[in-house]
Amino acid sequence: MAILKIARMGHPVLRSAAQPVEDPTSPEIRRLVADMQDTLRDAGGVGLAAPQVYVPLRIVIFFAPPDRNNGVAVPMTTLINPVIEAIGDDLADQVEGCLSLPGMAGKVRRPAAVRYRGVDLDNAPVDVQAYGFHARVVQHEVDHLDGILYPMRMTDLTTFGFVEELRKAAAS
Repeated sequence: MAILKIARMGHPVLRSAAQPVEDPTSPEIRRLVADMQDTLRDAGGVGLAAPQVYVPLRIVIFFAPPDRNNGVAVPMTTLINPVIEAIGDDLADQVEGCLSLPGMAGKVRRPAAVRYRGVDLDNAPVDVQAYGFHARVVQHEVDHLDGILYPMRMTDLTTFGFVEELRKAAAS
């Protein structure tokens, strides 16, 4: 397949709401998702939304490695036309990064558990309850579909900076 260019913060495609996918089973959508998976592997991330590769459609892909998700691996998942809702009132603060803001990170408060629904590439329903890192990555990627980047969710910009500088500060 192909490795696609990743849009960076400031590009208009990242500031707009993405459009619903009409036919999740179409060859064009399958090709796009395959290219997104190649791009994600190449970039070393855990999630990617179609607007991040300049395609304003409601598609996200993600996975959660066990070492970041309390020992539970979540395989590569394709979610099309997602809907997300919080489960309960618990919130969690965690540092996030983004392939569209290379080298940057900041602390974001999000619901600790969510339910997400949508369809996969076969138009089969997806309905999952997610907790911890799994919940966070899904929320982060779905935000991209609504033109929201994680700095827009930050309440304390003193936690926002270059990863390298944040690591130095934490070590001292």
